[in-house]
Amino acid sequence: MISLPHPYPVGEAERYLDEQKALREQGLGAAFAIVSKGGRGFCGVVELREIESEHSQAELSFWLAPEHWGQGYMAEALHAALHYAFADLGMNRLYAYHMKRNPTSGRVLEKNGFRQEGMLRERVRKWGRYEDVVLWAIVRGDWEVSAARR
Repeated sequence: MISLPHPYPVGEAERYLDEQKALREQGLGAAFAIVSKGGRGFCGVVELREIESEHSQAELSFWLAPEHWGQGYMAEALHAALHYAFADLGMNRLYAYHMKRNPTSGRVLEKNGFRQEGMLRERVRKWGRYEDVVLWAIVRGDWEVSAARR
């Protein structure tokens, strides 16, 4: 998640939860916690952000604790989030960003049916440095084809 502050400030979790509750109530967002196998604890999050009902689209954003990388958590979480967005919310398009220097995020998006649409040069500033960001998207038809194969 490009928007995730680091280091994570004291009180940020409470503010984040309050904000997510308000966004969900307004139909503008939905956040889902990822818990480790056996329900032993929080290890990540997937968000649908900036839900636009007029254009039936939203941004997909995600974060996973490093100790859980490479274990299939994010692929499983994104699969569920895509189902929610397309089947339950009736979205037509989801888009996602990742920093160019983090190609692993792009691979997990690609494995879930996203297609790379472009690169946004120096799109964000992280730790005082401007970063290139890669833009990916999936549309309903692509998701339906991908879901039928599973």
